[in-house]
Amino acid sequence: MASSLAGKVVLITGPARGIGAETARRLAARGARLSLVGREPALLAALAAELGAGHAWFEADVTDQAALDRAVAGTVERLGGIDVVFANAGIASNGTVAVTPVEALVRTIEVNLIGVVRTISATLPHVTARRGYYLLMSSASALAPLPAMAPYSASKIAVEQFGNALRLEVAHKGVDVGVAHPSWIDTDLVRDQQRELGTFNQTLRALPGPFGRVTPLAECVDALVDGMERRRRKVFVPKSLAPLAAIRQFFSSPMAERATMKSAARMVPRLEAEVQALGRAFGEHSVGRGDVPAEPGAGGSPG
Repeated sequence: MASSLAGKVVLITGPARGIGAETARRLAARGARLSLVGREPALLAALAAELGAGHAWFEADVTDQAALDRAVAGTVERLGGIDVVFANAGIASNGTVAVTPVEALVRTIEVNLIGVVRTISATLPHVTARRGYYLLMSSASALAPLPAMAPYSASKIAVEQFGNALRLEVAHKGVDVGVAHPSWIDTDLVRDQQRELGTFNQTLRALPGPFGRVTPLAECVDALVDGMERRRRKVFVPKSLAPLAAIRQFFSSPMAERATMKSAARMVPRLEAEVQALGRAFGEHSVGRGDVPAEPGAGGSPG
């Protein structure tokens, strides 16, 4: 049975590695034509060459509107239009607000949230013209707060609500909007955390159910591609997150906070010491890393 994405043009942000790269491979195998938009030109060129003819790549930072606009214009010129947008680009800073430089906190929000907003703004006329589909990358962190994830969680819950509101605005134009909520996925981002921060591994083991599970990349991509093919409203990875999303208010309740605060009182000081010893605010393979170090007292007082 032919995929509903065969012959469709899919623009992916953040496709150089991890979820974005593997999703691109899967979509190409289903006959989609891809526009790869990201910050690592050597990896983008290699991926486009691997996928073969009929695809294009463009170097662009999702926080740079002019670069995004050029990438979108190039996509339309070379591939004829845009049917689907997978707004996938994202980063995650290490550490708490107290030991993370403000530039790293803001950069996380700029890429994860403002990058999605800019991507949608640049592509919306073209997706509307084809009565297309958006899949926006939120996270399981939008469902339950955890210490050391303040900017990441804030950006991801904002992406979810932006998508929910956008869906209402464009439905009458034939455009559908989905929001994806993956938990920990076996990518560079998670492997950096596992390798560099012992407290991350301790926290992961203590988290309940799907919040404490690292999902294989292939399983995540299966769910995302299925979401695009079926123009789903929500995609949860793993699927067992779905019922927890329905009771998300519990995870911010006084009862849940008291339990988390007990473990945070032990974990946070150790994490802050690890991040300060690491000497940088992002994982080794993060394109958001730049030259932002993790400095003692940056953004506040070490606890």
